[in-house]
Amino acid sequence: MEYANHLNEYAPAWSAAQVDAEVARIRQVAQARNHNTEVYKFCYSAIDITTLSCNDSVTSVTEFARKTVEFYQKYPHIPNVASICIYPAFVETVGLAVDGTPMKITSVAGGFPAAQTFLEVKALEVAMAVENGADEVDIVLNVGRMLTGEYNEAANEVEVIRTEMDEDVVLKVIIESGALKTPELIRKASLLSMLAGADFVKTSTGKIDVAATPEAAVVMCQAIKDYFDKTGRKVGFKAAGGVRSAEDAALYYTIVEEILGKEWLTTDLFRIGASSAANNLISAIEGKEVKYF
Repeated sequence: MEYANHLNEYAPAWSAAQVDAEVARIRQVAQARNHNTEVYKFCYSAIDITTLSCNDSVTSVTEFARKTVEFYQKYPHIPNVASICIYPAFVETVGLAVDGTPMKITSVAGGFPAAQTFLEVKALEVAMAVENGADEVDIVLNVGRMLTGEYNEAANEVEVIRTEMDEDVVLKVIIESGALKTPELIRKASLLSMLAGADFVKTSTGKIDVAATPEAAVVMCQAIKDYFDKTGRKVGFKAAGGVRSAEDAALYYTIVEEILGKEWLTTDLFRIGASSAANNLISAIEGKEVKYF
């Protein structure tokens, strides 16, 4: 399908200076309004708690999932995380551990984190993750194609992968905003992903030097808003990589709140991909240092 021409239907991206000014404004709002326990509790509930290491094993992932599930008993006053995010080979492992709980299973797939493999391989990996029980799949947009202006090719990969998934499986597309760098490319990547079927657009893999930034989040949320205004379809936003403190989480919460509105502040439309932020959010809620994960 031709996707690039549809970009002309949308306004151009803001300049970097405009984005910086908006981030500064929203940062002040976050500090004044959203550095509080209730926001931190919601942010914790929006986390896709993640283990994506080369030394993951059935044993370590089982233990990680067990601790995540036991959080329900240890901290009943804090809503548990939205999902556990793992490599495709561990989807079934996590499924056994979370059976009987509301926990979602998220799998990275499609050649994560570089997405530099054959499209057939990407599609097969996604299909296998879904077959094994993944409720949600996080894939990486082809950044190389975006950087060389091959917009139709990048979007068509997303379209093909989307066909490997049932409609009720959530597709999150990682645009790797730190590699795209400019507001213009970040906006184009977000719009193309949505046009091709993404249910969420996500900032980063967390595997390159520059991960999530408030600046990228502002551009992406503006793209989500414009896409919704034109199509009526709500697409979620996920900040991932570099979200470490409770204050970081509250800032992304506030960006979504200010640009997209409170109706986007549900775990169906807002997620945080994090590991270190989990302990820091629990600590902020409990008022003492906690190292649960």
